[in-house]
Amino acid sequence: MTHVTKAIIPVAGWGTRRLPITKAIEKCMLPVGNRPIVDYVVRDCIKAGITDIYFVINKGSTQIQQYYSDNERLNQFLAYNGQQDLVDLARPPQSVTFHYIEQDSNAKYGTAVPIALAFPFIKKGESVLFVQGDAFVYNTDGSSEAMRLIETTPVDGVGVMSSEVPIEEVGRYGVIDFNEDTGAFERIVEKPSPDQAPSNQINLGNYILNYEMLTRIYNFCQIEISGEYFIVDPISQYVLDKGVVTVHKALGEYLDCGNVHGWLHANQLIINRRW
Repeated sequence: MTHVTKAIIPVAGWGTRRLPITKAIEKCMLPVGNRPIVDYVVRDCIKAGITDIYFVINKGSTQIQQYYSDNERLNQFLAYNGQQDLVDLARPPQSVTFHYIEQDSNAKYGTAVPIALAFPFIKKGESVLFVQGDAFVYNTDGSSEAMRLIETTPVDGVGVMSSEVPIEEVGRYGVIDFNEDTGAFERIVEKPSPDQAPSNQINLGNYILNYEMLTRIYNFCQIEISGEYFIVDPISQYVLDKGVVTVHKALGEYLDCGNVHGWLHANQLIINRRW
């Protein structure tokens, strides 16, 4: 059994890069094939042994709750018409408990904030999986990339998932800088130019965070600063304090659905594989 059973999925953003459609449909709920983006993330978590998922949602949001709830009227309609297979398809996963934490979009913001909001629900000594809700790693064999991240991260350690991209694309991402002598994770360089990038391995924003790191992130978010609270800041301090961060290079294909071109590519890939 996995030593990590809780996951945090941040989905509170406004999706401004996908306006105007995100006025009505949350970015993580945009369809890839017949499922919303976030459902690929959720199902990968379930395959990895996650039993509790904490969604950090925008204040007043209801779309994810509706999707992961039973629609009894729909179930009755399908059952009455002899479509039991569709009833099973429409039902939410039964092996996981969903929790919803609201984030005020007018308060503190940044990649570290959802973790700080979920921190009170994590028990001392626990580690958690932190995964983005608008992108996923697709494995054609159905295997779980989250499981591989958990397996490659030492128990009570810190791990980050990476993927290689063409060097000309590194400016869109945080890029991992490795120690020249040891090859160990050293830091994340945000959106470097191709000629300044330390590597072409990008940070996918998916982590295994031990309790020490969770505490550091929570304490970081209690400080009053101007601007965003980036998760890479307490991680960088952790490394400076001699903490070790394990890098897991994803085996599957990273599908970034946060921009329209990546979302279209994800749809083409999934649809061509499934139909």
